[in-house]
Amino acid sequence: MKKILLETSARHIHITEEHFNILFGPDAKLEVRGPLSQPGQFASTARLEVVGPKRSISNVSILGPFRKATQIEVSMTDMRTLGLPAVIRESGEIVGSAPVKLIGPVGEIEVAEGCIVAKRHIHMTPADAKEFDVKNGDIVQLAVDTPERSLIFGDVVVRVREDFALTAHIDTDEANAAGIIGKTYGTLIK
Repeated sequence: MKKILLETSARHIHITEEHFNILFGPDAKLEVRGPLSQPGQFASTARLEVVGPKRSISNVSILGPFRKATQIEVSMTDMRTLGLPAVIRESGEIVGSAPVKLIGPVGEIEVAEGCIVAKRHIHMTPADAKEFDVKNGDIVQLAVDTPERSLIFGDVVVRVREDFALTAHIDTDEANAAGIIGKTYGTLIK
């Protein structure tokens, strides 16, 4: 069976155009720093400070394009640093998630909900899903073989869409637990 590229998803922010304009000013543009593996998505040059009740984290990257809701994705370690309860969710499922303040170069906003630890997941096209014999929403495992910290990730959500590219996303805590350095591939286990 085909291996799946494993990418480490560092802390980042998805943002609405309205919030971006408040934080950076109405004439600011969301400039591309570089493309991401998922088609049409990119890392921008824009950075924000994320403020929780305990501490803040500076220099957090904004990913584009703009979204329908502002969402902050961090690791469990980051949640503890910020002083927030660890809310693990699929991307886009922010109802009832943690509130934070975002500070930009021009303004700041209180985000009532939107700070999550993203549930580990695999992006795939319908053709990939057919090849792996899975469907959107399935929960699988992903085995990762590294020199000194091989492990099997459980509770991995399969996300299927025509415009996805085959990759698995885990956060920095998970990548560190597996000793992932450089390009690493995983094996899907049903």
